[in-house]
Amino acid sequence: MNRNMKLFEGNYTHENILPKEGLVRYYGTVLSKPEADKYYQQLLQNIAWKHDEAVIYGKRIVTKRKVAWYGSEPFAYTYSKTTKYALPWTAELQALKTLVEAITHETYNSCLLNLYHNGEEGMSWHRDAEKDLKKDGAIASLSLGAPRRFDFKHIQTGEQRSLILEHGSLLVMAGPTQTYWLHRLPVTKKVTTPRINLTFRTIE
Repeated sequence: MNRNMKLFEGNYTHENILPKEGLVRYYGTVLSKPEADKYYQQLLQNIAWKHDEAVIYGKRIVTKRKVAWYGSEPFAYTYSKTTKYALPWTAELQALKTLVEAITHETYNSCLLNLYHNGEEGMSWHRDAEKDLKKDGAIASLSLGAPRRFDFKHIQTGEQRSLILEHGSLLVMAGPTQTYWLHRLPVTKKVTTPRINLTFRTIE
C-alpha cells in the first residue's frame, strides 16, 4: 500500500473520511447478513446485466465486468463515449433505493449497477463527473457480495485514503468530491467471488 494511503477500519461514526475538498461517509453495514444475502441473490438473477462498453482511443472495448442502468425515467447516461437508457425500477431496486434515501437523507432517481465476477475485475482511477449527473450531488454506493478495497486519491496532491467495502455496506460521496478526488476499485487475486455494487445517483 502507498505510504501516504490511510486505511480506515473498524467502527465508523459517519464522519468525513476525506481530509479536505470533498465529503465521503462510510455507514458500514446497513443490511443484516440475511437481508444482504437475499438481495445479492435476487439482483444476480433479476437484473438485466450486460457487459460494459467503452471507447478508448477510438476503439470500442467490451469489459469483463457487467453493468445495468435503472431509473425513475428512461434517462440517458453517457460515459466512456457510450450512452445507456435507464430501465424501470425492479421491486428489489425500489426497496433498496427507499432504504438508502432514508439513511442518507438524500433522494436519487437512477442507479448504475456493476457486477464484478472476481477480484481480477475492477475499476481504474476515475471521477463520476459526467454532465448528465447533478453537480456535487450525492452518490450512494451499496455493496453486496465479496468485500473489496476502495481507494481515493486527491487530484493535485496525490494524497490517498482507502477502506474496505463490506457485504451490505453503504458509502456516500457528496459535495466537491468528484472535482478534487479520483476513486478506484483495485484488482486483486485474493478475491475469487462476485461483488455487486449499486450506485444511486441523480440525473438532471
